[in-house]
Amino acid sequence: MAELADAQIDAALDSGRIARGAEPRAASVRYDKRSGRIVVALTNGCTFAFPPRLAQGLEQASSGQLAAVEILGHGDGLHWGALDVDLSVTGLLSGIFGTKAYMARRAGQATSPAKAAAARANGAKGGRPRKSARG
Repeated sequence: MAELADAQIDAALDSGRIARGAEPRAASVRYDKRSGRIVVALTNGCTFAFPPRLAQGLEQASSGQLAAVEILGHGDGLHWGALDVDLSVTGLLSGIFGTKAYMARRAGQATSPAKAAAARANGAKGGRPRKSARG
């Protein structure tokens, strides 16, 4: 039984080493007040920056709160203790700035010329049809 546990532990450690080498990890992070962006330097030499207004929990944060960011674990997450916000580095790089519900709300807020034209066209037709009462 102990041999099985030791093998599982060794496999988990190997898996972690492989993930650290293959997945993007944060080497450093800072808030750049001049550009208004969170700047993440990755262990692979790349740099990623994003405006905090995109991220769940950071939308209304002050410059001081944004500057108090820490790297979690082996660089796989970012943490703002005073704001109780944690974001995944892999998620951020994938364009995921919050929970599914948060991302869905943000997507619904998106505006485009096509969306505005469709709203105008629907308004010209009298708007959205009324729901019929079902009996």
